[in-house]
Amino acid sequence: MFRKMVASKVLLTIFFVTITMPFQSVYAEETEFNPFEKSIDELYLALNSHKITSEQLVEYYLKRIEAYDKNGPAINSIISINDEALEIAKELDAERESKGPRSKLHGIPIVVKDNFDVSGMQTTAGSVTLKGNYASQDAFTIKKLKEAGAIILAKTNMSEFAASFGRLGYSSLGGLTLNPYNLKRDASGSSSGTAAAVAANFAVFGLGTDTSGSIRGPANVTGLVGIRPTLGLTSRSGVIPSSLSLDTTGPIARTVSDAAIALSIMAGVDQNDYATLAAKNHIVKDYSSSLDKNSLQTARIGVATDFFGGNAEVDAVIDKAIGKMSRMGSEIVPVTFSETTKYLWTPILGPVGDAEFKVQLEKYLNRLDGNFPRTLQEIISISESEEVVNSKTPVNPARIGGYKTALEQAPYKSSAEYMKKITIEIPNVRKEIERIMEQNELDAIVFPTMSCPASPRFDQEDPSYVCEAYDTYAAGYVASATGFPEVTVPAGTTSDEMPVGISFFGLAYSEQKLLNLAYAFEQSTNARTLPSNTPELK
Repeated sequence: MFRKMVASKVLLTIFFVTITMPFQSVYAEETEFNPFEKSIDELYLALNSHKITSEQLVEYYLKRIEAYDKNGPAINSIISINDEALEIAKELDAERESKGPRSKLHGIPIVVKDNFDVSGMQTTAGSVTLKGNYASQDAFTIKKLKEAGAIILAKTNMSEFAASFGRLGYSSLGGLTLNPYNLKRDASGSSSGTAAAVAANFAVFGLGTDTSGSIRGPANVTGLVGIRPTLGLTSRSGVIPSSLSLDTTGPIARTVSDAAIALSIMAGVDQNDYATLAAKNHIVKDYSSSLDKNSLQTARIGVATDFFGGNAEVDAVIDKAIGKMSRMGSEIVPVTFSETTKYLWTPILGPVGDAEFKVQLEKYLNRLDGNFPRTLQEIISISESEEVVNSKTPVNPARIGGYKTALEQAPYKSSAEYMKKITIEIPNVRKEIERIMEQNELDAIVFPTMSCPASPRFDQEDPSYVCEAYDTYAAGYVASATGFPEVTVPAGTTSDEMPVGISFFGLAYSEQKLLNLAYAFEQSTNARTLPSNTPELK
């Protein structure tokens, strides 16, 4: 269907594709406008001035996906294509002409992690057990984006059921997603497909989910901006859950402005997601309209010194970034956390996630139409079946082990240990962060998003990789446990051109302040680079 649609369009006379030789790229033959690397604002102006149409944009990205996702470097970020994308684009082009654009996202193609429900498309969470699960309605955030005029171009691969268990970005339905910056490295997890697709210019931006780092990690290792919003600022209804005490939804984009525009549309109160009710008086209508490139001139920035030491080159990039902020006028204040807060996986995130996964996943499964698993035990049985085990992409054995661990948990609402973590331990971590922020009068705390660069893909060795950290994701657990927001933005690269990101972390509902600081840093450094190790993507 996809090939027939592409072949039938007159855009073949406008866009020229060369895929027969290495190091060649898909590009716009028109000299007036090339969609490559263009921001939402640039595309909005181009669409309004008739330099390009949404139909042509969709064609452009589909051709890049065809050339580079399964062919060429074979990034393998896309799990399914929206067969209706071209028709939707045509309709939105006509609407633009007759009524004008709905928003800046009118006719903008985006990609979505495959745990979001999108009406008429499969929602699988990367699992072969949910193959053929076509959603009958949109997730809340998808509905808001569609109402703003965004086009869901494709669903992206992910770590199976949003947990990597040593195989970052691998699923039994989608296989392994590669890092566009180095095909020997992974794109982190679990929102690996979205990050890799946006970095490879397969869409303007994408959606991810973040439980314990699944937006921030992938954005960090692919040179992108990622936002983990305050828990409840964006809805999770219509998204396959991992742990609703920790889960968030958010954007991954190439610029802070693009991410802010996307967050503005996504944020909102959803009666089907209890966590959003508290956000009602904290939502900013447009996070992008007041981005301040001078915000670092008067900022007090805390530096979380506990999360350095994993990799000398990462430390050097972040030290340089902090030095830049200081020269811009920021006052730099070193801060340290308690022994518990330095590593929150074992005391909080792991146990809470294990306790909630089974019950919350089964609640989602039992809403599905058709012959699909209704229980975690059924998922385990299918995953361990001879057919799946002997397939080209069997379920990660460690992922099955994680299922079994979750299966053994007592009902979490009746567990005294679980309730202690939710009612005492998590609030204590929040109070610690609030105390550090208030006593030091900080606007944000910064740290390397990950203490090491992208790790080697699970199926290949890479002796060039150096990481001394016990857990390269440890810094990100603070936002996950507290529910506070974090924005990662490119800070530079290592000597082998692997991206390094810096995180801006703050108190609940401080997204505007964090985005301002990240924007000021981005605009003053222009630290993001294209994937030079995979030149055909440039």
